[in-house]
Amino acid sequence: MKRNSIIIIVALVLTCCQEGEKQKEVITDILHEEVKTVKKLKEELTAKGFEIFDYVDEKTKDTVLMQQYFIAFLKKGPNRSQNKEEADSLQALHMAHLGKMYDEGYADISGPFGDDGDIRGITIYNTPTLEIADSLANSDPMVKAGRLEIEIHPWWAAKGFPLR
Repeated sequence: MKRNSIIIIVALVLTCCQEGEKQKEVITDILHEEVKTVKKLKEELTAKGFEIFDYVDEKTKDTVLMQQYFIAFLKKGPNRSQNKEEADSLQALHMAHLGKMYDEGYADISGPFGDDGDIRGITIYNTPTLEIADSLANSDPMVKAGRLEIEIHPWWAAKGFPLR
């Protein structure tokens, strides 16, 4: 999608500007820089142990970089007998833990579910291995207290695409 936008911009610049050749060189440099950036990103992710692959979108023909993440489902744990004061304290510690995971770059998104089911929320971990994600998720004070338990699954997503 990004590449298609750049191609459209290139076409507009070349047809609208009197200095078409100079603009063409600038755009070509930008495209080469984008390729170098993607290559560098792939090298960095691979060096850190992340699983990645290229996916070609059949509709747009764009190549999308896919990365493996880990989704931790935070489920009701076996020990939910805390009084309100203890539960509130654990909730504050839980939120601090999730904030720390986000600040340190280990978690990309977290949030509770809007119902009162057994699965209370999720955290998407941006770590190279399941073992690291599992260790970080299980270091949550709510999990340590038994109020929540963790179920983790590998999950693939396009690198750099925002939620809509």
